[in-house]
Amino acid sequence: MSQNISDDMVRTTIEAFYRAFAAKDVALLRQVVTPDWQYIPESPGAKPGADQMADAFARMAIALPDMEITILDLLTHGDRVGVRAEVTGTQSGELLGIAPSAVQIKFAIHSFHELRGPLIAKTWHLEDWFSVFRQIGQLPRNLDHHPI
Repeated sequence: MSQNISDDMVRTTIEAFYRAFAAKDVALLRQVVTPDWQYIPESPGAKPGADQMADAFARMAIALPDMEITILDLLTHGDRVGVRAEVTGTQSGELLGIAPSAVQIKFAIHSFHELRGPLIAKTWHLEDWFSVFRQIGQLPRNLDHHPI
């Protein structure tokens, strides 16, 4: 583990990271990422750090207010952590231009994180949006928008 960070510390950091996303809590996110944290793929014009998620969190709060994230696998290798997780929630608000459907959705997310000490310095993240659109029963009208 990088800089003698224990597996328990890594798990604590990663769990808090996903708790911040589920709660749409930028303040909690600031506690577990570096000030220059990079989120890839980043939104156009995004600046490094936790505050780049403020707009996305606001959109998520509308689209999936009851969102939960369950970590299914957590793999650590040196300063890298791979996570396979599942997101569940009810599409209660507009989601990428799709009107509220009240549909319960479930989709996979996969992330790789690079740690700097006990904090996350970089995140590479993928979400299974096709599965979401299939469950809702429609595609977004404008695919130029960055997902939530």
